[in-house]
Amino acid sequence: METSTGTARETAASGADPGARGRLAGTLVMLCGGMSNQLGASAAALAFPVIGPAGVVAVRQWVAGVVLVSLGRPRWRSFTWSQWWPVLSMAVVFATMNLTLYFAVDRIGLGLAVTLEFLGPLAVALAASRRWVDLGCALTAGAAVAVLMRPQPSSDHLGMALALLAAACWAGYILLNRTVGRRVAGIEGSAAAAGASALLFVPVGTWVLVHHPPTPAALACAAAAGVLSSTVPFLGDLFALRRVPARFFGLFMSVHPVMAALAGLVVLGQELASADWAAIGAVVAANAASALSAGRGGRTGRAVRPRPSGPDGPGDHPPRGGPPPGT
Repeated sequence: METSTGTARETAASGADPGARGRLAGTLVMLCGGMSNQLGASAAALAFPVIGPAGVVAVRQWVAGVVLVSLGRPRWRSFTWSQWWPVLSMAVVFATMNLTLYFAVDRIGLGLAVTLEFLGPLAVALAASRRWVDLGCALTAGAAVAVLMRPQPSSDHLGMALALLAAACWAGYILLNRTVGRRVAGIEGSAAAAGASALLFVPVGTWVLVHHPPTPAALACAAAAGVLSSTVPFLGDLFALRRVPARFFGLFMSVHPVMAALAGLVVLGQELASADWAAIGAVVAANAASALSAGRGGRTGRAVRPRPSGPDGPGDHPPRGGPPPGT
């Protein structure tokens, strides 16, 4: 992480612009990070029959915590209470977000769960807006949710409720991310939150793994989720945010529900009805329109320097203001 920060400082000092090559590299990294995120979630789902969602989340949090603490090297003893409380709150919210999301994935599938979870950052983006275009985005997303949650013989309302709880956690996570980014330097806040989240899952994970002995394959899938869905996207976003315009980053973020649905279809064989695909497309369109309209009103012509502050992605990048999906 120090290398990335140093490179950004050198670029700023020299007055160089990343240019077309930098934007292309950033785009490719975002594509790989998005695919990695959803492949990691698919790998996690493969371990559900053996150790369940709670066991998978525990292993994932442990792996992500070890990696990010090693990278960030937080100076625990120097933290004040004004730094500790948002870090610990973010750790609890992050743990709850992933736990509820994985239970939702187990019940309603990857594509629908991630789409419903994506309402969290969209709500944060729209909450303070007074623009007509954002009102249209909110109405579009609301109609899409109504389609996704329409009564069917196979409807799993508990799974949907869990996905919406994950969305609420993601919204809270974004707001806490910003606070941590302002109060803790560099990625120390991210690392500390990841470490605290990993510790929270020690008793839960230990109980689950004792009562449901894991197979090597299940452990490998859960560990892969920690690397593919946390570490790789986190590092990739730090790279990309220095090379692509903020508006484009927000636009690309909106494609994640589609990636999740495709990963669920290809890897897990989770098929969706045509109406569900249309609803996912509507949520993506609402997110994209919000990102584009917000970008036109701000700094859209250059890459942004992020305040990294989250185990799953950047903590305060305009116009989205939040991490990638917590899958």
